[in-house]
Amino acid sequence: MKQLSEGAEAKIYLAKTAGTNVVIKNRIEKKYREKALDDSIRAARNRIEARILYKVSRAGVPAPRLIAASKHTIVMSWIDGRMLNKTRHTSKIMERAGEHLASLHNADISHGDYTPANLMVGKNEVYVIDFGLASITNSLEEKATDLLLMKRSTAKSAFRSFLKGYERKSRMHDEIVARLDDIERRARYQSRTLG
Repeated sequence: MKQLSEGAEAKIYLAKTAGTNVVIKNRIEKKYREKALDDSIRAARNRIEARILYKVSRAGVPAPRLIAASKHTIVMSWIDGRMLNKTRHTSKIMERAGEHLASLHNADISHGDYTPANLMVGKNEVYVIDFGLASITNSLEEKATDLLLMKRSTAKSAFRSFLKGYERKSRMHDEIVARLDDIERRARYQSRTLG
C-alpha cells in the first residue's frame, strides 16, 4: 500500500485488491478531540461520503466507484488520469466539468470543494473526486458556492466554458447563477464596509 496524499481529514492510499488498483481513504483520528466524540464524527462523515458516492454513481457523474466502506475507511475504484489543476483547461474539458456539476446539482448534491484540484482528466473523460465536503441538499446557496469556487480558481475564459456546460445540463441554471451574483454582491459590500 502506497500513501498518495494526506489532508486535514484523511490519508489516501493506493492499494491492489484482486489484481486491481483501488484507492483507500482512511479518516485520521484527531487527538485534540475527546476519543468518543472523534470516533462519532469520523464515522458520521464516512457514512455521509459513502452515501454520496453511491448517489453520484446513480446520477451518472464520472467519479470513483464505491467498493466498500467501514467505520472510518472508504475503498473506491482507482481513476487513471491527471489532476485538472496540473493540466490545460481546454474549453471542452471545462464544459464537461460544468455538465458534471450540473448533474450533481440536479441530484441535490453540493460538492463543497468543486475546483480543478478535485477534477481528474482521464483519456476520454473528466472525473469528479473527493466528496469529503459534499452534502445532500437543495440549497441554492450551497450550489452557487460550488460555482463560486470554480470561478475563483480558473481564468475568466475557462469559467465561461464551464458555465456553458453547466447551463446545458442544469435544471435550475437561472436561479443558481442569480444566487452566485447575489453572493458576489454581498462579498463586495462586506469588503467595502469592513475595509
